[in-house]
Amino acid sequence: MRRKINILESLDWVTVIVYLLMVIIGWINIYSAVFNPDMKSIFDFDYRSGKQFVWIIFAFILAIVVLIVEYGFYSFFAYFLYGIFIVLLMGVLIFGKEINGARSWFVFGSVSLQPSEFVKVTTALALARLGSSHVFKITSFKWLFMSLALIFIPLLLILAQPDVGTAMVFLAFIFVLYREGFSGLAVFIGFYVIVLFILSLVFSKVTVFIISIIITLSLYYYLEKKIKWTIQAFFIITLIAGFLILINKYLVDGKYTLYKVLFTAASIASIIFLWLAKTKKLSNVLLNVVFLFSSLLITYSVDYLFNNMLEDRHRKRINIVLGLEEDPLGVGYNVNQSKIAIGSGGFSGKGFLKGTQTKFKFVPEQTTDFIFCTIGEEWGFIGSFFMIGIFLFLLLRLIYLAERQRSAFSRIFGYAVFSVFLLHFIINMGMTIGLMPVIGIPLPFISYGGSSLWAFTVFLFIFLRLDASRAVYFK
Repeated sequence: MRRKINILESLDWVTVIVYLLMVIIGWINIYSAVFNPDMKSIFDFDYRSGKQFVWIIFAFILAIVVLIVEYGFYSFFAYFLYGIFIVLLMGVLIFGKEINGARSWFVFGSVSLQPSEFVKVTTALALARLGSSHVFKITSFKWLFMSLALIFIPLLLILAQPDVGTAMVFLAFIFVLYREGFSGLAVFIGFYVIVLFILSLVFSKVTVFIISIIITLSLYYYLEKKIKWTIQAFFIITLIAGFLILINKYLVDGKYTLYKVLFTAASIASIIFLWLAKTKKLSNVLLNVVFLFSSLLITYSVDYLFNNMLEDRHRKRINIVLGLEEDPLGVGYNVNQSKIAIGSGGFSGKGFLKGTQTKFKFVPEQTTDFIFCTIGEEWGFIGSFFMIGIFLFLLLRLIYLAERQRSAFSRIFGYAVFSVFLLHFIINMGMTIGLMPVIGIPLPFISYGGSSLWAFTVFLFIFLRLDASRAVYFK
């Protein structure tokens, strides 16, 4: 059942106002970051503030076009648009221009276009189209495989550029699948693998193995709800592992490698799990056995993956964040200067156009990845709190809008918008204050750049168009 609607009346103007506010804040701070006395005005096209104004005008035009287009277009052409941008991702690997170590850009004269920014939108559309099928069931292997394929095909192509930061954003779509019924346990395991990877870089293999035992037994208790058996198993496994390590170190003079010792301990732990399986839920026990062995395998794979799969600059950035390495004048320079700039702003900031770290160009990429430094330095804690508050309000608003949708397509797409924006926000903020490695993630609507601004604008306004039609779209 469909009827005509008035877009201006149905549009969520609260979100539109927040969008306009963020775009203006971004533009003003880009102007502040590039300001010098020779500038004619904020519209000076020789500087990034003037260029950003042009990108903003085109973004507004794109927003209007997106709102005018019939809402059914986005569902009908979802797979087609996804396919086009997959082809563009392949093409950029051959015909693209390498910038900052990544072949991610098509360059047309003075204009550059980054397809990976837009493929987030088309992937969300394709995922929403798949999930809105009447026979879709995320717990089915077939549908889960197809969903993950839609996510990982562009992810792997972007990794090939290589652009690790943008590729990571596609993991945000896992949260969309979780909202649609994907196993919470599977999401936990994925998160656990990331944590285990980090722990394996920071702590010794023995420490990580003991942590793995604790996590495995916690999982066992969660599945079986039998605390007595869980405690018994923990002490038995820990004692056996410790005993084997001591024998290896003091009695056989390191004849057996630590790798073999821990695998032996894991094998004994598995036998104990099987012995404790006095219920009919043998599958839970086997799951824990596989979980423990997988944890050990990941722990011993980290060194190889870290040293052979990542570039040297990425390894250094991760080591700096984890406190394993210091390089304040090299790879760690950006983050170090970023923290100085934000910290120097104090409570109320130094004032508009008065940021010394900004004016003397101490922070590289200050209009793009580190635009938040300008806000922190010139507007202080008050300005930073306001900026973060606006973004959090937008994220909460997106959840509210997604939950009120009447169609699965609109709901899934809404959660995709929320998830991508959330990951960009967390990673970008984490980069600027040294909690995450620098991987080149822009802050939506704030950072300089045409491709990112246009992509985020299209992303948001497609959802607003779908939301405006919710009252006349039944499914």
